[in-house]
Amino acid sequence: MKAFALLSAAELRLLARDPGSLFFMVAFPLMLLILNSGGEGPEIEIFLPGYIVMILAIGGLSALPATVATYRERKVLRRLAATPVAPLTLLAAQIGAQIVMGLAGSAIVVGVGVLGYGAGLPDHVAVSLLAFLLCALMLYALGFVIAALAPRAKAAELLGLLVMFPMIFLGGAAIPREGLSEELLRMGEHLPLTYAVTALRDGWFGSPGALPLLVLAGITVIGTAVAAVLFRWE
Repeated sequence: MKAFALLSAAELRLLARDPGSLFFMVAFPLMLLILNSGGEGPEIEIFLPGYIVMILAIGGLSALPATVATYRERKVLRRLAATPVAPLTLLAAQIGAQIVMGLAGSAIVVGVGVLGYGAGLPDHVAVSLLAFLLCALMLYALGFVIAALAPRAKAAELLGLLVMFPMIFLGGAAIPREGLSEELLRMGEHLPLTYAVTALRDGWFGSPGALPLLVLAGITVIGTAVAAVLFRWE
């Protein structure tokens, strides 16, 4: 447990020092929030669940696979196997750091939305927190699949971006799905991020349903199993 805590703290420091992660997990969602806060249109809180999912997706589908693939490419995981600290501990620490960073980014965006623009808080806090956790774990499972498939760190980063950006826009994270055309709605109907946004919005606006949460849990289990089968330590 001590090794996990120390590694998690170290991973969090590295993540917080990365300008790209800080920009896309904090500054970018805030910019979108500010841009969508003026003029006539939907209430600002309709954007918040999607921005939270975006923050988690950037960490889980872009930063995480690139970091893990880098550790494998630089033989970090292989060297850890010869020490009392198992490589799995480092991977778990990466998840811990990502969750903390995701919570921090989400808290900032929600805080600005509530205090700066009068957005409402979730009607069902417990359901929203559960949706947040399942969304995070689902994205991390997919991130490990990407890391397992990519032969190099650069390939993992590129593959993560290719997976992430279509899901962000088609799944309702960057733009509420109400603003998409019928063709784009059909394309994004069954994407994992669509269920993530739906689960968070359901908890936020007082209409929680079991299906999105079950889908997120199922994708997490399947993604974890696939990553475990495909993952290479070196």
